[in-house]
Amino acid sequence: MVSVNQLTVDFGGFRLFEEVSFLINPRDRIGLVGKNGAGKSTLLKIVSGQMAATSGNISMPKDLTIGYLPQHMVYSDTQTVREEAEQAFSELKKLEAEIARLSQEINHRNDYHSAEYLKLIDVLTEKSDLFSVLGGQNYQSQIEVTLKGLGFKQSDFTRLTSEFSGGWRMRIELAKILLKKPGIFLLDEPTNHLDIESIQWLEDYLKNYPGAIVLISHDKAFLDNITNRTVEISLGKIYDYKVAYSQFVVLRQERREQQLAAFRNQQKLIEDTEEFIERFRYKATKAVQVQSRIKQLEKIDRIEVDEFDQSALKIKFPPAPHSGVVTVKGNKISKSYGTLNVLDDIDFSIARGEKIAFVGKNGEGKTTLARMIMNEIDYQGSIELGHQVKIGYFAQNQADKLDNNLTVLETVDKVAVGDIRTKIRDLLGAFLFSGDSVEKKVSVLSGGERTRLAMVLLLLEPVNFLILDEPTNHLDMRSKEILKKALVDFEGTVLLVSHDREFLDGLVNRVLEFGNKKVKEHLGGIYDFLRKKRLENLKELEMITRSANETSVRPAANQGRVTFEERKEINKQLKRTANDIETAENEISRLENKLNELNAILQNPMQETVVDSVYKEYELVQGNLKSQMDLWEMLHEKMEELESQKKVLDAE
Repeated sequence: MVSVNQLTVDFGGFRLFEEVSFLINPRDRIGLVGKNGAGKSTLLKIVSGQMAATSGNISMPKDLTIGYLPQHMVYSDTQTVREEAEQAFSELKKLEAEIARLSQEINHRNDYHSAEYLKLIDVLTEKSDLFSVLGGQNYQSQIEVTLKGLGFKQSDFTRLTSEFSGGWRMRIELAKILLKKPGIFLLDEPTNHLDIESIQWLEDYLKNYPGAIVLISHDKAFLDNITNRTVEISLGKIYDYKVAYSQFVVLRQERREQQLAAFRNQQKLIEDTEEFIERFRYKATKAVQVQSRIKQLEKIDRIEVDEFDQSALKIKFPPAPHSGVVTVKGNKISKSYGTLNVLDDIDFSIARGEKIAFVGKNGEGKTTLARMIMNEIDYQGSIELGHQVKIGYFAQNQADKLDNNLTVLETVDKVAVGDIRTKIRDLLGAFLFSGDSVEKKVSVLSGGERTRLAMVLLLLEPVNFLILDEPTNHLDMRSKEILKKALVDFEGTVLLVSHDREFLDGLVNRVLEFGNKKVKEHLGGIYDFLRKKRLENLKELEMITRSANETSVRPAANQGRVTFEERKEINKQLKRTANDIETAENEISRLENKLNELNAILQNPMQETVVDSVYKEYELVQGNLKSQMDLWEMLHEKMEELESQKKVLDAE
């Protein structure tokens, strides 16, 4: 279907690929792997037509459609989430608009028997049939299913995309690609900003997809569950295996061991032959044997051993200082925005040496609680750190917080204090920053390089409590494995916010699940939790079904009375929530007007003497506006839940 032919790519004096060739067949599920910088993303850009190779070409059918999700995107933020997703059906929407135009024209005519009128009827029928064949009747439901599968709520559909973070906008782009149903998917790190449930939904979708898939991911479980072929890029060459990633790792090692054994045997044969030739070269009685051995040597097909890129991170956390038995404890913790809670009256405790995972859908409070422990945001209740607990924190956006104007060396040198300053270059070398690379500006670093640099900052002083929020995003497979081993060996306490099941497997011994404003504890590893979660969902489904059956057979009079009371309470809450929304909208409008006034002052060059005080007021108003926007969003979610409950009651 797609043929990559003799592809060579040069960057300046550096050759990334050399005469690379392979085929992408229909229904292929290819995992494209290799270390950071090997050229995986570059190869996808070339196949998608976003970039040209130095030499070689890509051939494919003219009617083949490509769905390409790059790792970094430039977003258009002028539409709502639904409108943006509808772009996947742009041709269908044009057809829908044409049908509406024809229908309106027909409705305004009364020459029912004219040839022109009958022709319009034929055209409308033809386009309506085409609209139905192309799935026009259900494309809106496809949009809803896909957006919800990727974690969006119904209330998000009408929000502008500019209101969402980069990770959520990436989900919108992914939704558009999935809805287009292209002949081939080219996906570059699609799981980086997805929670576990969204990853599982995407897995199920891609498993059953009829087209081809080429996938770059550092999520081993995701690759194993989807791919049936692995293409490795290493030192400018391609190695193609017809197996999923885990099997590929075993086969690659076996192949290398076989090559090395054959290479050593051949080298022994060559050495023995050369020694014979050298010993008897000048003896007339051995001349025939010598000539025979020389010809034998010339005919030997020399075995080459695949080059293997051995460079990798060397991570070892400093020994953890001694601390108390309890690392951190929280009592009656709540986080509120106006009348709504993100976390409601939760208790938790983490003991010294425990390794715990925070899991759950995005927006359920995982990062919020991590930041509460760090005392970065306010909350209700109490959180107490244990005796002599010292925290090392890696935030989800840690790599993005680095100063683009500094070099790699300056970034570390600015933070390091004490004896560690004499080992800065050694530490950077352990994270693959050596030689001239330490003089690179942060602004030109790749996502993986930024993450590695942020990790270096974490190792500058000993700590006994590591809080890591999505630390594996952008790390390649080997780097993740080495980080995982370092965390397993770390004697202190570890709290991980992560969606990477393979990374968490064998590392954590307790899982805290966030959902519905509560935190639920699960003992055991991440796969124990996932198996148990599915069982619980089935039990909950049984309970819901049983409850519905009991409701259907209760006495009619009693059923009517309860339903009336429930409906009355729902209506009361709906009215109260609508009033809260109106109040929040008025306050948002007031704060926006105030910000406009302050902007006008700041942009006035005659107001230099009051700029400092105005800046402080501007920051205060901006903070209040964000809080009100959060409150407004949550009130709408509450309104949506209440309306759903009311529909159920109305249906009884």
